[in-house]
Amino acid sequence: MLGWALAFLIIAIIAGVLGFGGIAGAASSIAQILFFVFLVAMVIGLIMGLARRTR
Repeated sequence: MLGWALAFLIIAIIAGVLGFGGIAGAASSIAQILFFVFLVAMVIGLIMGLARRTR
C-alpha cells in the first residue's frame, strides 16, 4: 500500500511539473489517502503484535 502511495506521489509531482494541475491534485489526494490508510494499518498491526506477544 505504501508503494501505491509513493507511485501516486511521483505521478502528482511529474504532472505538477508538466502543468497538469487537475491530474496533479487528484493524484496527490489519492497518495495522501493511501498514506494515511497505510499508517492506520501499521498502527493496528503493531497493537495486535504487542497484544499477541503479551499473552
